[in-house]
Amino acid sequence: MMQQYQDAKAVCPDALLLFRMGDFYELFFEDAKTAARAVGLTLTSRDKGDNPVPMAGFPHHQLDSYLGKLIQLGFRVAVCEQIEDPRQAKGLVRREVTRVVTRGTVTDDGLLDPRESNYLAAIATSAHARDAGLAWVELSTGRFFCTTVSMERLSDELARIQPVECLTEEQSPAPPANFGDSWLVTERPKWAFSYETAVQSLAEHFSTVGLQGLGFEEDRDAAAIRAAGAIFDYLKETQKSSLDHIDRLVPHRVGNQLEIDEASRRSLELTRTIRDGNRDGSLVAVLDRTVTPMGSRLLTEWLGSPLTNIDEIAARLDAVDELFGEPTMSVELASQLTSTYDLERLVSRIITGRAGPRDLGCVGRTLSRLPKIKAKLTGRTSALLKNLEVELDLCPETRIHIEEALIDECPLSAREGGFIREGYNNDLDGLRNLAAGGKQWIARYQSEQVASAGIPNLKVGYNKVFGYYIEVTNAQRDKVPANYIRKQTLKNAERYITPELKEYEEKVLAADEKAIDLEYDLFLRLRDAVCASARRLQATSAVIAQLDVLLGLADLARSRNYCRPVLTESSTLHIVDSRHPVLDILEPQGTFVANDAVMEDGELIQIITGPNMAGKSTYIRQVALLTIMAQLGSFVPARKAVIGVADRVFARVGASDELSRGQSTFMVEMTETARILNTATQRSLVILDEIGRGTSTYDGISLAWAIIEYIHDQIGCRTFFATHYHELTDLDRTLNSVTNLNVTVKEWDDKIVFLHKIVAGAADKSYGIHVARLAGVPPEVNERAKDILAQLESEHLDENGRPKIAREKLGGSRGGLQLSLFGFAEHPILDEIRDKDVNAMTPLDALQLLQHWRTQLAREEQPQPR
Repeated sequence: MMQQYQDAKAVCPDALLLFRMGDFYELFFEDAKTAARAVGLTLTSRDKGDNPVPMAGFPHHQLDSYLGKLIQLGFRVAVCEQIEDPRQAKGLVRREVTRVVTRGTVTDDGLLDPRESNYLAAIATSAHARDAGLAWVELSTGRFFCTTVSMERLSDELARIQPVECLTEEQSPAPPANFGDSWLVTERPKWAFSYETAVQSLAEHFSTVGLQGLGFEEDRDAAAIRAAGAIFDYLKETQKSSLDHIDRLVPHRVGNQLEIDEASRRSLELTRTIRDGNRDGSLVAVLDRTVTPMGSRLLTEWLGSPLTNIDEIAARLDAVDELFGEPTMSVELASQLTSTYDLERLVSRIITGRAGPRDLGCVGRTLSRLPKIKAKLTGRTSALLKNLEVELDLCPETRIHIEEALIDECPLSAREGGFIREGYNNDLDGLRNLAAGGKQWIARYQSEQVASAGIPNLKVGYNKVFGYYIEVTNAQRDKVPANYIRKQTLKNAERYITPELKEYEEKVLAADEKAIDLEYDLFLRLRDAVCASARRLQATSAVIAQLDVLLGLADLARSRNYCRPVLTESSTLHIVDSRHPVLDILEPQGTFVANDAVMEDGELIQIITGPNMAGKSTYIRQVALLTIMAQLGSFVPARKAVIGVADRVFARVGASDELSRGQSTFMVEMTETARILNTATQRSLVILDEIGRGTSTYDGISLAWAIIEYIHDQIGCRTFFATHYHELTDLDRTLNSVTNLNVTVKEWDDKIVFLHKIVAGAADKSYGIHVARLAGVPPEVNERAKDILAQLESEHLDENGRPKIAREKLGGSRGGLQLSLFGFAEHPILDEIRDKDVNAMTPLDALQLLQHWRTQLAREEQPQPR
């Protein structure tokens, strides 16, 4: 036995080996110590002598529980099973490693979140290290993708995919700074990323001559193919079963979807909250009204990759709109979908040979719902719903086969037997009747014995301990025939056996084993038959998922009074009574204050001022969230919405640091801001919150001022800029496309009430001291702060109550003379002043020169064409 263990351990030395011994899984040596520490198993030992062998284990039915715990802790776990029937084994039962499980190779339902994909990714760096090949696969469904991305965008793509495990090359270039924070990193040897090996193994698997037919080009996609090959090599190493459910490798072309970088996804809390990393409280949790696991996973994908093509967005919106307008039909459709199962993952288990009778039964019950679903889709007007109706394959022959073969409630394991329907197979029915005791045979035999022995109360019985017997009371014992063999003595009776009854008993026991074996064989044939329809079933699962998402979006729009957005190619933004989609649900009904988000023609940048807690951040975030929702094909929480399609959404919101990497809060803020300034385009949507607050006041204002000017002059994209720097509101005087908004408050008796309403104009206060009081800061601190504020304002406000730091501009245009943030900007007149020798000038010369300068300034103050 221990030699078997050592042989299995040699196959996967870097994994914890779960070794099946009867009804238990055991770990030995260092594996036992590691598992005992990690998941609390009791550590014991065998061979208690001088060299005890540490061991730990758990019952076989607890495999999913312990496997899940070990995988979450980052361990690789090898499962060594008994692959031989103990009844038929000669000597020691043969055992082999049947799979190696890691975070990215989990396929068991009990270890997977049905609402989320479980991606395994791989990264292959290109020769010049500017680009990287990226591949990812969902083993439980067989979906396989790859692409080539720039190193700068690699972290963004990984944030979109959200893999649980990522394969990298040994001694590869340094990954991005935050690489591996959210997933397990597994290093693989360089040969696993060989281009030639990748092409050969992938082409062989997909039965193609090369990969060109799949849409790949050698020069452009070499790194992507290498990454895909590394994944395939890893799966062949860890999975000891068929990979036929991975039936295609899809080239993912970056640029067809709305780009959202990693920091923006985190700031906007699209799939996880910032505070605790939970799904609840995120945008996807609010949008998810799906009723199937397939639909929930697809919605997350749609949210991760919103569309940029107006026609494709309109197709989704048309479908949602039609379902929105027919609530009764939509409810009936959703009811049918609720009774379906996760067909996508079921089919994968069938193809890989891991499906049991219950899985096949779930496939059959799902197929039984399809005719009613297809009937409801018949006659739809939107193009997408029409296509879904056409593509919905009912697979009737597969459904009939399953329903004829299986009972309604099947066991998990095919080895348990008892799941093939009576009447499906005559041989099985005969064996079952024989195994069940053959009531007719027993009744006939009992009648024959009563007649031949002349014992009226003689009876034939059975129990599991003694088998079949003939029972005769003590009063009739003298009539027992000579061929009866005594088997058991009771208080008032004797039990006997006859050669004929013994022969029948042996037939019954043999029939029971034969019935189980035959039933298992019938199950394998049925599974193979269903497997033959796997491609059709996968296509049907995709239809169900899309329909589920569309129904969920329509239900959300109906229940929350959303409107259909109008998408345009322009930079228009006109959203009336917009609401934050998450807070609108989480806050008490009717308490969220709606606001307009409008950028008229010629407006590009809005500077929003107002106190803390008033709603500036909420306002700018909801603009970004509504844009994303509209581009994924959802209605939006507003009364009216016209939204120009964005190519990228950037959100620099909140404060965070990366101290473990030597990056302060301000450094992280500037790094993210720099990326926005370097990659945003004219079609992008940018929201910035409190830029510059992480450094000194003058530094912060200077940076914020320059950033707004750069976006205005160099990028020209829609930007919402929330700030406490009231000095920035003067930018509307010099930048044509800048407007000011503020969040209103009501002052009363030295108290403030937040009205959360966005209005035109600039705020004149931040009310920070009032907010501090609301937060519970001691009164002494607040009173002292008031005194200091009064002193500072007296020193830094001019006679009009405006900060001296932001003086009035003298020019009405960017081309004229204006004061800089801290005084005069550079100007030719200043150069003349510096060059003049005032000691050599007469008073008349000075007056003439002054008059010349005044004339020159007057000309420059005239508005200049832009």
